[in-house]
Amino acid sequence: MMRLESTFVFLGLFKAIASQQICDVWQTTEDREKLFTYFQPTPDSINFASPGAIGSVDIVIDDSSVYQTIYGFGASLTDSSAQLLSNLKSQNSNSYWQLLDYLFNITDGADSAGFSYIRVPLGSSDFSANAYSYDDISGDINLNYFNIVAAPSYVFSTLSDILSVNQWLRVHVVPWSPPGWMKNGTADGGSLNTAYISTMANYLWKCLQGFQSKGIPIYAIGIQNEPENSNPTYPTCSMSVSTEAQIGLALRTLMDLNGFQNTKIIGYEHNWVDAANYPVQLMQQAESAFDGVSFHCYEGSVSDQAEFTSQYPNKEVFFTECSGTLGSDWWSDIKWYMDNLFIGSLAYGSSTGLMWNLALDGNGNPILSGSNSCSGGCRGVVQINSNGSWSVNQEFYAMAQASKAILPRDEGGPWGQRIGVSVEGLLSSALVVGAYVTGRVSLVDWDRYSIVVLNSDDSASSHLPVEATIEFRGMRATYTFPVGVTTLWWYAPANL
Repeated sequence: MMRLESTFVFLGLFKAIASQQICDVWQTTEDREKLFTYFQPTPDSINFASPGAIGSVDIVIDDSSVYQTIYGFGASLTDSSAQLLSNLKSQNSNSYWQLLDYLFNITDGADSAGFSYIRVPLGSSDFSANAYSYDDISGDINLNYFNIVAAPSYVFSTLSDILSVNQWLRVHVVPWSPPGWMKNGTADGGSLNTAYISTMANYLWKCLQGFQSKGIPIYAIGIQNEPENSNPTYPTCSMSVSTEAQIGLALRTLMDLNGFQNTKIIGYEHNWVDAANYPVQLMQQAESAFDGVSFHCYEGSVSDQAEFTSQYPNKEVFFTECSGTLGSDWWSDIKWYMDNLFIGSLAYGSSTGLMWNLALDGNGNPILSGSNSCSGGCRGVVQINSNGSWSVNQEFYAMAQASKAILPRDEGGPWGQRIGVSVEGLLSSALVVGAYVTGRVSLVDWDRYSIVVLNSDDSASSHLPVEATIEFRGMRATYTFPVGVTTLWWYAPANL
């Protein structure tokens, strides 16, 4: 009898696997014939079937290896981005709401990127109309004059609008500088006077309270953006590991005692190049305070993330900043972003993938007067024009393709998790692949499996689509990937 029951279980599982189909495709191609375009394979869906000959590339999915949850993709809502979006709302309200929906709607099947992670500067940055903090009264160590509305009102109104589109938005805040009086009298460059470590922890706690009073829940807070950067032309601050550690410990205590136990503290927030040093030392000194660390792209390589994760595998990793540059090549950028950020950084443990400014105009403005931070001009994910029109840039397409793979299938359901994948075959170097599984609210519903595939085989001698086999639980499907980025979905019973 037991053998008969086992046979039925096996046949049921075989039937389930055999009936799996790739029915949903999102694609952005190098020739721009498809730009984050949804379609279903024609004339029929692509079936997983009994193994046959492998293609030029064999993509092997290992869903027994499950890694980090992916919290989402997005950018920074700088003052400049919020100002442009607010202006758009005033000029053309319908166009504004269409843009927010296209960027942030995470409803399953929606024609939208579903961005779900936003970083917000606490006080001014190099993309603000003027330099300010939330308490610019010199010597106010008790922070009696702290005022969250020192920020432009359009920052909070825009955040509220985004939250109305995506209630699951994760907001991550971090200062570019402490108030100038805690340093050498100016927010531009310099370092924190260590006599103000406790005051700075209180300042950050008050920031959390201030955002809460505006109806903006905070998912994570950083201590200092780019603590190894002191630039005298815009708000920055050099901060030693010891100082950041002490602030983190004091802030964690304040948060735990005052209702912010579930808000994460993220450390470092700087370039890959120093992954083996600053963030590691930060954990050595204040591991209990920090949930993880974040990285930027401007120096080093994505593989440097392993220098941190190998020593602190249980700490979370976030990728939180990289900027596009005006005039760069559209397709070259997308290739680099996918290889290094939106597939690559996740493969090295990141739970997020963010660009710098969410929105700028076509000249990389508005930027803080006198700032030299964007040599060549920074490009926003979105370009907003003075006539009330907008367009999306290459950063959007790269992130949108990645985002579709990890969004919840069900309202309020789980987010995608990275799973194991390997790429083999004669043309394996042409493809970069990330693989993900998204669980379901109901145990009887099948999980969604997704792969994001970059085909970068665009040399003059080839520039051809790559036929690949996709191996999953002993079955194979075949798909031909054009030069571009492709996101595929299929469903299967959970791998319990």
